[in-house]
Amino acid sequence: MISRFVTVLLITLLTGVTEAQEKALEFQPLFNGVDLSGWVDVNTSPDTWKVKDSMIICSGLPIGVMRTEKQYENFIMEVEWRHMEAGGNSGVFIWSEGTQFADDEPLTKAIEVQMLELQYAPMHDRTEDYVHGELFPTMGMKAVPDNPRGNRSKSIERRCKGKGEWNKYVIVAVDGTVKLSVNGKFVNGLRNSDRKKGYICLEAEGAEIHFRNLRIMELPGGLASGDQIAPLVD
Repeated sequence: MISRFVTVLLITLLTGVTEAQEKALEFQPLFNGVDLSGWVDVNTSPDTWKVKDSMIICSGLPIGVMRTEKQYENFIMEVEWRHMEAGGNSGVFIWSEGTQFADDEPLTKAIEVQMLELQYAPMHDRTEDYVHGELFPTMGMKAVPDNPRGNRSKSIERRCKGKGEWNKYVIVAVDGTVKLSVNGKFVNGLRNSDRKKGYICLEAEGAEIHFRNLRIMELPGGLASGDQIAPLVD
């Protein structure tokens, strides 16, 4: 759990609210541990997402996403996740349009916070620095990476655990800037996203993954306006 001190510091630095205002800000669950209330299946299936033992269990198939019912602008989000297969691939999309991008593209236009199992790179003959915790815009979105690997921002340190072990991400998203903590340390970021408000999505991408302890603290609204806000989905 992110400490009270860190929460106060982040809110003060990133939003400029007073300590009195901060006391009114609280983490709220994104997942109630019982069912998928508050979430909408975009393009997967009734068998893709299940709840068991206070976890969201994602089968990984068909490839696609599940989104929140509401949009979020500035926030701190915590999520724990574990892959159940070697080489598993998944992620969280933030500031998403909350829809499938195209008939032949099942994922969504957003900023992706990637979740890779440790064996993904060797199993797919990818570069050694292709690891968990990458941040990148998808489907034509734009952002500036802090640690460039093309248009992606790569983690500066390998901190994730492997198959069957729980990992924790803390995602701080404010006014087009994203910072990512992996298992207790900030290791990545990007800035100048051209989308600053949208839906949050969980990704099914071919392998079983579990999610738990999803919660969010909404921060004061910021600079998002016009095309920087994703269209509302009925």
